[in-house]
Amino acid sequence: MLLTLLFCRDYKEWEPLAKNTLGKQIIRSADSIGGNIAEGVGRGTSGDNKRFVRIARGSLYETQDWLRRAYSRHLLTSDQLDTLKPIIDELAPRLNSYLNSIK
Repeated sequence: MLLTLLFCRDYKEWEPLAKNTLGKQIIRSADSIGGNIAEGVGRGTSGDNKRFVRIARGSLYETQDWLRRAYSRHLLTSDQLDTLKPIIDELAPRLNSYLNSIK
């Protein structure tokens, strides 16, 4: 997923403590967005699909929170956050639209 790829570029510069705590949480939650969407589709029922899209949406909000924490701890610059923010801002409405389209 693009969000994780862009974040990992910045993550490589972090100190070990930040990488092992906050950094890994960001990667896990961001990777979980796409993983849950894929799992929901793979389950084959609309109920399961909806459930996993909701989990993906939760992972998106979790990622957003972790990124705010990284910024507040001066691990991400404004420019780095400005690169990630449009992706996050676009994903929430897309996930909601996808969720509403599942019959």
